[in-house]
Amino acid sequence: MLQVKNLNVYHKKDLRPLASELSFTLNDGDKAAIIGEEGNGKSTLLKLLYNPSLAEDYAEYDGEIIKNHVVCGYLPQELAGTDRQKTVYEFLSEEPAFLEADYRELSSLAGKLGLDTDLLYSDARMEQLSGGEKIKTQLIRILSRHPNLLLLDEPSNDLDIGTLEWLEDFINSCAFPVLYISHDEMLLEHTANMILHMEQLKRKTESHCSVFRTGYREYIKIRQEGFERQERLAKEEKAAYEKQQEKYRRIYEKVEYQQDIISRQNPGGARLLKKKMHAVKSMGRRFERQAENMTPRPETEEAIFFRFAPGEGIPAGKWVIDLDLPILMAGERKLAHDIRLQIRGPEKVCIIGKNGTGKTTLLRTIAQQLLERTDIRAAYMPQNYEELLIPDSTPVEYLCKTWDKEEITKIRTCLGSMKYTVQEMNHAIRNLSGGQKAKLLLLKMSMEHRNVLILDEPTRNFSPLSGPVIRQLLQGFPGAVISVSHDRKYIQEVCDRVLELHPEGLITAKQS
Repeated sequence: MLQVKNLNVYHKKDLRPLASELSFTLNDGDKAAIIGEEGNGKSTLLKLLYNPSLAEDYAEYDGEIIKNHVVCGYLPQELAGTDRQKTVYEFLSEEPAFLEADYRELSSLAGKLGLDTDLLYSDARMEQLSGGEKIKTQLIRILSRHPNLLLLDEPSNDLDIGTLEWLEDFINSCAFPVLYISHDEMLLEHTANMILHMEQLKRKTESHCSVFRTGYREYIKIRQEGFERQERLAKEEKAAYEKQQEKYRRIYEKVEYQQDIISRQNPGGARLLKKKMHAVKSMGRRFERQAENMTPRPETEEAIFFRFAPGEGIPAGKWVIDLDLPILMAGERKLAHDIRLQIRGPEKVCIIGKNGTGKTTLLRTIAQQLLERTDIRAAYMPQNYEELLIPDSTPVEYLCKTWDKEEITKIRTCLGSMKYTVQEMNHAIRNLSGGQKAKLLLLKMSMEHRNVLILDEPTRNFSPLSGPVIRQLLQGFPGAVISVSHDRKYIQEVCDRVLELHPEGLITAKQS
């Protein structure tokens, strides 16, 4: 169905390799997950496979991409700016297959996705939809084509838990191949039977791509066992080499000493020692050649290193919020009523609920109240990072306040711990990946010593490598965390209390 041969991909600006000699084949029934750190080229690869023109502004490639009789469905990570202004019906109608589709078929699909069929024919603009509703609407447009290959860039982003479970069932039931990018570890565990891991090694100067026909958990196990085996062998060979070198140095020093003290009256002995030294040096060169073939230490991309600066704690008896909201509105639309929320001390609270119920609207309302307070130091991470970021600034410029040398050095060190390269520190923020933008916002919160974090989908753009680090970081954060999330591992590992938003208010959720 899809064949990739010897694909090399480069970033045009800094000529950084994103993929090197990548080859793989997708057949019917393959559920292939692309994983890797933020900014490693996963979305770029998906764009090239669908339509190379989508990445031609910033990436170039060579190699073969073979698609035979493929009807391809592509879900981008972000909706194009021009599409955001369209009504839902205009957006869907641009796909001829949607207009030709049977109403009952569309109604059934909308029902499975948890969408009201009337929304498909509405005048609501795409930008007015919730994040999950945008994803679902795009899926309906894609699936109306009856594709036989799906390329999905973060399909689980912003989906509520019920729809996530539907997505898992859908991917598993597809007879045709599905290639998708995901940071959702549970989705990977429940669906993938093939892993394509894109890594950037040696400070992002080399690309390494691994392809394994196995599930995600098995891949992680095989990978870890392989690293441990290689590490053990490398240590054993290094110890043997050092022992060998120590013996060689003793022989060399002994012969060298004998050469220094031999009398000029004994030219025969000097010639013999010269030959002996020649043999010793020849032995040293042989040892050096052997060392070149020693098992190397395993090369792997390390997770980010990050921690909040000390001082962000909040006293256990401190009231963070005591909210009594009679009505939650989005424009003229009534979303919920009688919302009551009380949080005291360093509690970690997560708000869940179906797409479109108003979780982001509620979180924004909470943020407006808390950001005005002077008795706490609150920070807000919106779902749309561009609300706070300055697209044309670089990461260093965005974080700088005083512009003195010491501050700039500290910022560059912190960005380095977040796995930014020197080049990426000087890239415009608009060209960074979603995960890199999220890291930037978290770093700003830490540098400003915030003690209340208001986070809308905080883990949505972090890789499976960085995700556990972020979860551990937030779980140990000594301040309060108020979040909206559909990330099941985040909910399980970080949150003390989970509340579900209904039209009747916030209700304590049942945790599995």
